[in-house]
Amino acid sequence: MSVERKRLMEALKELREKTPKRNFNQSIELIVNLRDVDVSKPENRIHETIELPHKIGKNISVCVFASGDAALRARRAGADMVLEREEIESLMGDKKRQRQIANKIDFFIAAAPLMPTVGKVFGAILGPRGKMPTPIPPTADIEREIERHRRLVIVRTRGQPVLSCRVGTEDMSDEEIADNIETVLRRIEGKLKRGIKNIASIYIKASMGPPVKIRMEED
Repeated sequence: MSVERKRLMEALKELREKTPKRNFNQSIELIVNLRDVDVSKPENRIHETIELPHKIGKNISVCVFASGDAALRARRAGADMVLEREEIESLMGDKKRQRQIANKIDFFIAAAPLMPTVGKVFGAILGPRGKMPTPIPPTADIEREIERHRRLVIVRTRGQPVLSCRVGTEDMSDEEIADNIETVLRRIEGKLKRGIKNIASIYIKASMGPPVKIRMEED
């Protein structure tokens, strides 16, 4: 790991001291600046979906494409949206509604038999956004899958050698946020050719606060 646990805890303590209180639960974001990584080359681009050990407080929205019993179980499990085959097919050609759904929902799950239909209708909208559904068997534990997806974050380069994602909210404990940060950093390091040597600096930032640098082992 590029960061010792105590460095994470020190940075989180500093973040709480420097962040002004607001009347809402502020998000905490991790920002990783890369070096010697040419993200204009496809082989150097990073696009990772990472499962965190702790939910990040923010309500991550999940849509389930399913029919029959699977759709019923998805609704009972608290899915934010459930679309059955007929509803999916009715959206063919309705680009405006497709975009609305793609922008509103964070993650998608689809019963495997519906994937061809989902791909035909939503592929052009969800594909470029990196939001194609996770296929699951119709008999899968949908409640568990929804819960798991609410702990997912996407980390990707967007033209600049910078990666960022939410890792918590200020009402979470420092230990929980540190666990999430470590999980993201391990995945990022594993995707870099030179590991820690490709990381220039790491910061955390609350919604309304200044960025706080996390000291790395080589600092």
